[in-house]
Amino acid sequence: MTIIEGWDSHAWIDGPWIHRAPRRPEVRPRLLAEATLLPWLAPQLPLPVPVPELTSDGVRHLLLPGEPFTDGSVETGRALGGFLKALHAVDTTEAVAYGALDAATATAEKTAFLGECRDQIVPLLPAEVRTTAVELLDRVANVRTALVHCDFGPDHILMTDGQITGVIDWTDAVIGDPALDLCWPLNGAPAPVAAGLAEVYRPTPDQVERAHDWARLSPWYGTHRGLLLGLPDDVATGLAEIAAVL
Repeated sequence: MTIIEGWDSHAWIDGPWIHRAPRRPEVRPRLLAEATLLPWLAPQLPLPVPVPELTSDGVRHLLLPGEPFTDGSVETGRALGGFLKALHAVDTTEAVAYGALDAATATAEKTAFLGECRDQIVPLLPAEVRTTAVELLDRVANVRTALVHCDFGPDHILMTDGQITGVIDWTDAVIGDPALDLCWPLNGAPAPVAAGLAEVYRPTPDQVERAHDWARLSPWYGTHRGLLLGLPDDVATGLAEIAAVL
């Protein structure tokens, strides 16, 4: 048995199955929602996703083959573009009925997070970037038009021999801004991947700009977590990263 520890879940591999159990009570409803959302969603997507079932302490699903993102080709970008285009086109009302976090609840949670960022992180930043920081916080999280993965990055894209074999970790799936899922492909992925995705997905200029905003918000999460858990080194690193990208 192989044990895998994450921020939200305990996970372990048992034969062909990967089991996941919530680490904190607030994670449990979102983890269990995967058992209704993903079986409904999977047939609508052009790439494999886990199809979990409930267990006594969480969920389990058959292991998807592959290793985290390993290929930087245009073809990979096209595949990701087709995947996100299909994901963002699913019916949002049905998605909520099957377990996705609804827009109102997600907005309330994001508003609370952004408020804590303003109160706790902005005062720690150099004075010359604080106005820009507040402007960034004001811009994000104001668009909620599609079902989004919400953590779409290289750790959650599995590949084998240059082919995508799965997109995993759907605990944060929510009705939100499709530009959030474009954040890593357009701002962190190799240039051929970004080009291939843009060719298929065809993001609007506004989506491209919002994806850039989401990229600039990324270090705020680690800084917030460092403050929450009393990790001064993480806070110091995060503050430097925030100031560097503003």
